[in-house]
Amino acid sequence: MEMRMYFMLIRASIKSRLQYKFNFIFSMLMAMLLNVSEFLMIAFVLLKFNSIQGWSIYEVGYLYSVILLSKTLYRTFASDVHHLEKYLVSGDLDSFFIRPIPILLTLMSQNFFLLIGELLQGTFIILICIQHFHSIGQVDLWIIPITILIILAGSIILFSIGLATSTLGFWLTRVEMLQNLTEDAAMNAVRYPLSLYPNWLKGIFLTILPLGFINYLPALYILKQDVGIWIIGATIMVACLCLWLSLRFWKIGLSRYQSTGS
Repeated sequence: MEMRMYFMLIRASIKSRLQYKFNFIFSMLMAMLLNVSEFLMIAFVLLKFNSIQGWSIYEVGYLYSVILLSKTLYRTFASDVHHLEKYLVSGDLDSFFIRPIPILLTLMSQNFFLLIGELLQGTFIILICIQHFHSIGQVDLWIIPITILIILAGSIILFSIGLATSTLGFWLTRVEMLQNLTEDAAMNAVRYPLSLYPNWLKGIFLTILPLGFINYLPALYILKQDVGIWIIGATIMVACLCLWLSLRFWKIGLSRYQSTGS
């Protein structure tokens, strides 16, 4: 029943967005152009220096596309988790308490937006990279199901980090600057191999903000064979742990919410 209501709200959100088709198409194209320009900057650096600490342009492209597709899934199905602040400031969160589904599902169904540009770009880049790896005998076709698995796990990790950061808004109200650090800046950083960074920063990306489990650590097994297949299982376990902790934290934060009375 709850999930049926959730998908009904998503369908209603999609219909409302499609009423403004020009804005829908324009925002999709602008997002795609932004992501293309970001990857081109990475590609130009790699083409000049051939590799970064032993990582080729295709391997960095793999890291980039995995994190991009994970982010795309997260922001598609839970966009307004990232924008909880506006509901806290305006008091609009109050209306969610009278709806027949959990507040988190209601929040996730708001402003549903399929990031088609990012989805197409990420898929295009990752397929080119996989085709290259396969052509030179670096990987076999098993890379495809494993990659899909780590992208799904990665979206859960990103969702969990986003939810935990937004939940701090129940105490801080304003969390946009913190989100820029824990989500946007962090995701930009892990597009590159973590070996580029100092140990203290690498430690953060493997513990407090475990983004390294989304692409870097799995790539060490998939592309480099530097670790065992256990790292794929570890990635799934980290995703499950992050999700459990973030949902527990959300419940605590929600219990502290003070209604505006609107």
